[in-house]
Amino acid sequence: MKIEGFIVHLRRAMARRPQVEHLLASLPVETHVVDAVDGQALGDDEVGRHYVTGLHQPAYPFALRQSEIACFLSHRKVWRMIVERRLDAGLIVEDDVALDMPLFGRCLDLAKRACVGKAYVQFRISPVRGRMRDVARDGEVRLVAPQVSQLGTVAQLVTREAAQHLLALTERFDRPVDTFLQMRWVTGIAPFCVVPSGISDQSAEIGGSTVSASGKARRSPGERLWREWSRFIYRRRVQKYSRDWCETEVERR
Repeated sequence: MKIEGFIVHLRRAMARRPQVEHLLASLPVETHVVDAVDGQALGDDEVGRHYVTGLHQPAYPFALRQSEIACFLSHRKVWRMIVERRLDAGLIVEDDVALDMPLFGRCLDLAKRACVGKAYVQFRISPVRGRMRDVARDGEVRLVAPQVSQLGTVAQLVTREAAQHLLALTERFDRPVDTFLQMRWVTGIAPFCVVPSGISDQSAEIGGSTVSASGKARRSPGERLWREWSRFIYRRRVQKYSRDWCETEVERR
């Protein structure tokens, strides 16, 4: 199986460069550093070509920040590289994670078992939430299929077929990339997860998140309450859509 790694790195985030070099030396596949799309450099024309509102259901309740749009475009950039390089799969890693080797190597070997057709496997930092079923196992390492796809894109294994399919679906988008990937009723892809993943978060040690939450401190109590309520309602709708999709898939079998 031909797999290459891609570290998504924002060039101006110089504090992260030592971690990038460490990942380059540690990842068990040939790996490339990919310049992330910089939200600060995005023009209105480029944003308008890709970002729209009200594209999918359930409707996403928040406007995207420039950094979230840039993050989505960065993942599209890597998906295109996976397709153009004709890989069986690409291992996409953000530049603020640390690897627990050799555990991560075992996790990657287990994840490869799911790399058939349009497959997407997440390596998570936080636990998998909600109902799930076991797909494969290697000792304490499990490959699981959650009923509701999990948020987060810190590390994932994406097959070429999945990358090509996702590119075709996301010429325009209306929500963050991880939230889009939850929508299996749109993508037809139900992401797997590997737990434990063999990765941990290093963002606090290297300068914090580059997907800035600017403006959060300026919100009034009423605005914060509205956002929390909107997020709660949206997540409930996602759960319902996910359950309905799973039931339909069972009936098709």
